[in-house]
Amino acid sequence: MHVPKLWLLLPDVMNRKPRLAWELYLKMETSSESYSILQIIANDCYKMGQFYYAAKAFDILERLDGTPEFFEGKKGACVGLFQLILAGHEPREMLREVLGLLRNSSSQSNPQVEYITRVIRKWAKENRVGV
Repeated sequence: MHVPKLWLLLPDVMNRKPRLAWELYLKMETSSESYSILQIIANDCYKMGQFYYAAKAFDILERLDGTPEFFEGKKGACVGLFQLILAGHEPREMLREVLGLLRNSSSQSNPQVEYITRVIRKWAKENRVGV
């Protein structure tokens, strides 16, 4: 991995600026380096409770690789993001994207995904949030 890009990435995630790390990833060519950076974004954002970017990164990793751990990470990040929305720390409008990420899943027919999406839709309907 190219060390300078890694050193740019880690402080962004750890200082709660994951968008900057995500933008760095988006500017990269597809390579083993970009794959490694995506893994760092997914895992470190998850650890730091920055579930939006963790979910986005795990979604791409799942589509690239299909490893069950990436699906589990995405599912956990989506649930974490839903909790942040419930607590008022993230905008309700993100629910649409959460549902989209879950629908994008290779494990779409997974009973856990169906349950999670049902709970989110029910809450959105009860709280008049368009999804």
